[in-house]
Formats: sequence, structure tokens, C-alpha cells
Amino acid sequence: MRRFAPAAWAALVVAAFAAGAVLHGFGALAIDHLPPLHGHFRVLTVTLLPAAAFAAVAVAVLPPLVVRSGFGRALAVTYGCALAWTVLLAVSADGLAAPFTHPEEYPAALPAVGGDPLGWLAGFTERLPEYPTHVRGHPPLPVLVVWALAAAGLPGPLPAALLAVLTGCSASVAIALTVRRLSGEEAARRALPYLALTPASVWIATSMDAFFAGVGAWGVALLVLGRGRAARIACAAAGGTLLGALPYLSYGLVPYLLIPVAVAVAVRPPRAAVLAALAGAASVTAAFAAGGFLWPAGVLATHAEWAADPGAARPYLYFLVANLAVLALLTGPATAAGLARLAPGAEPAGRAAGRGVGVVVAAALVAVLALDVSGVTRGEVERIWVPYALWIGLAASLTDGRRPLAAQALTGLLLQGLVVSPW
Repeated sequence: MRRFAPAAWAALVVAAFAAGAVLHGFGALAIDHLPPLHGHFRVLTVTLLPAAAFAAVAVAVLPPLVVRSGFGRALAVTYGCALAWTVLLAVSADGLAAPFTHPEEYPAALPAVGGDPLGWLAGFTERLPEYPTHVRGHPPLPVLVVWALAAAGLPGPLPAALLAVLTGCSASVAIALTVRRLSGEEAARRALPYLALTPASVWIATSMDAFFAGVGAWGVALLVLGRGRAARIACAAAGGTLLGALPYLSYGLVPYLLIPVAVAVAVRPPRAAVLAALAGAASVTAAFAAGGFLWPAGVLATHAEWAADPGAARPYLYFLVANLAVLALLTGPATAAGLARLAPGAEPAGRAAGRGVGVVVAAALVAVLALDVSGVTRGEVERIWVPYALWIGLAASLTDGRRPLAAQALTGLLLQGLVVSPW
């Protein structure tokens, strides 16, 4: 089965693009010019050479480096590599900040917030139709994060982009810490190169969903960190707060909460830590309710906006499958090979090696499938899938040799070089 997994991965991707081209030609996907991706085709140029050179060096050097270094140093090297890879991909095109200069992005809503964020929050739902597209499609917290940056003296698209990239790349560290708790240090070290060179880096730079990915990953990691009772409770409370913020960052992150639930079931933290995490999550809901924003009302208002948007008219059945092809691109062919080792009927040794990793991979896959079947994610999922893709991509670490890692890097390079994306 492992031998056929990369071929199945390629067949899914090719079929999605072929069917998308036909649908676009008949006018059924008028708003998507390169379905299933929301972007345009472009020709490879020499501007991608620095990223390609870095990837070649990283594929050769990073795996032995993270094995031989102390674990803390390995985490630092991975984070640095993830940052360099992500930034080099971005600057090969329009740069880090360009996506946040779009008039439909979150910074465009800051004039409406002005100097009264609480007043803006209280009227958010009622005034939703007045806001840019991305603001209408999300809860209010992303705008408040960008507003806080500006209030701290860091206005403009570049600080917001840097926050997204720095936080998104830090997910590699948080996920590795979680894997070490679930499966041991060796499994975490195997995962580090794949976390650093993930094809999803193409959309970590730059979309706000990269920030969501970092917040979610650290929320999960903090549930399993801490030595001693007091430290565990404090970490769990912080993790619960971050996880409680996810539904206020994106409505599409509600299924993401399956991941911390799966981790908690596997690790079985102390009852006091679980209660602390729940209290942290509840505090976020209480704070937004006190500020005048009720989450259910926000969901209803956003759904009304979505139903009136041209994206809601995209064909459901096509994107039911094509969304999974986009997930395949974000996670890379090595992930398909790794998933084959976790599948029923695979070699017992492969399933045993990936048992702990399989817990979070399965939870993330179920979450993605729930969103996919719901039909509210019809296209433009290359950014929406980023928080999930980083966990699912852990399956790639179950493969052997450097070729799978090279295939991951090559996938990222081709996505960056051949696709013009608004994010």
C-alpha cells in the first residue's frame, strides 16, 4: 500500500485540477481561475532560486542535525529553518506584507474600530455587512489582534504579516513538544524536518490563518507541558485560554478542538489541569460576552453573509473532493506515504511506530472531513486548512530516507513558483 500512496496522491491532485479546469471553462467556477486553488497560474522564474538552494541544503543537513543536537537546540534550529524557508518562499514573489494590503483583509477594518475597540466589538454583529470580506467571514478577534498591534505602535501590513509568520512557524515547536509527550523524543526528532519544510509554508506567508495555527498548536502543547502540579495547572490554564480563543479567531476552528481532546484522552492529564483548561477556555467566552459579542449570534450573521456571497454558489460535490486535493498539496506526498503506514492492514511495525502520532493525525483528519462535508468550505481552503495540515503532516515523519523530505520541499517550491495566490 505504501508503494501506491504517492501515485494516489498525484492522481487526486491531477483529477481535481482537470475537473476544475473543465468546470471553469463552462463557467461553473467563474471566481476561481485555477481550481481547486483560488489563484492564478504563473511561470517559474529565477526569483525562486534562493528558496530552492536553501531547501537543498536543509534536506541534506537538517535531519542529522536535529538528531545529534540537544532537544532544545533542535527545536531552535527547526524554528529558524521554518522561518527562513517561509520567508524565502514569500520574498520570491510579492513579499510578506503584500497580502495584508488587500482592501478585503483585516487591517482594512481598523478605521471602523478607531480608538474604541469595546464599542466596535459590541456592535460587530449588527454592522457586519459594512466590513471587508475576511472580516465578514470571521469572528472579531483577528481584527482586535491587528488593532492591538497598531495600538502598541506597530501599525500597517508588515507588523501584522510578521506576527502571522512568526506565530505560524512557531507551531513547529509546539507540535514537536506535543509529539514528544505522546510518542517520545525520537518521534519528535523525526518530525522536526517535516515541520520545518512543510508545503503549507506557502500559505503561512502570509495569511492570518498562520496565526491561528500557532495559537492552536501552543494551546494543545500547553496541555501536556509543565513539571510539578502547580506548573501543570498553570500551563493547562494558559493552553485552555488559547484554545478557547480559537472559535473567536475563526468559526472554522471549532472542529480543531478535537485535537486537544484526543491529546487529553491519550495523555490523561490530572483532573485539576483539565479543570484549569476548561476555566481558561470559559474565561474567553465570558470576556467576549461581557464585551457584547455573543458567538451564536456571530455565527448566524456570518452564515447570512456567506449565503449571499458568490462563493456559496460553488458546486458542493466538486469541492467535497477537491478540498481534499488541496489538503494533499498542503501536506505533501510524504504525508500520503506516511498515512499508508497508519492504515489498517499496514505492517504492524509501522503502525506501532506511529501510534502516538496517529492519535493527533486522526483527530485532525476527522476535523477536516467534518468541515469538508458541512459544505461551508467550498474553495479557498488553502489557507483554512493550514492549522490542520501541520498536524496531519506529522504522518510524513513515518517515512524513511531523505527522498520524502525532498518531495515535501519540492511541492512547496512548485506551489510557490507556479501559483499566484492572494494570500
